[in-house]
Amino acid sequence: MELPPEVVSDLTKRLRRVEGQVRGIQQMLAEERDCRDVVTQISAANKALEQTGFVLVAAGLTWCLENPERSAAEGYELADVQKMFTKLA
Repeated sequence: MELPPEVVSDLTKRLRRVEGQVRGIQQMLAEERDCRDVVTQISAANKALEQTGFVLVAAGLTWCLENPERSAAEGYELADVQKMFTKLA
């Protein structure tokens, strides 16, 4: 599957943001911050990671629809990409 460079760039930025959020959560734990605040940040990081997955699968689904023969030849049947989407849902 080929992803456009702008999608790869977007995904990389999203993952770096999540990475920063996780480091922030670790710092919050080290500082013994309130549990509610930590859970709120964990929820935000989880949501950001889910959104990253949705962007990835949407781009993959678009690629499969635009290149049906090639995607099938590379092992990305439309049904397989749809299954990836449901794993995130």
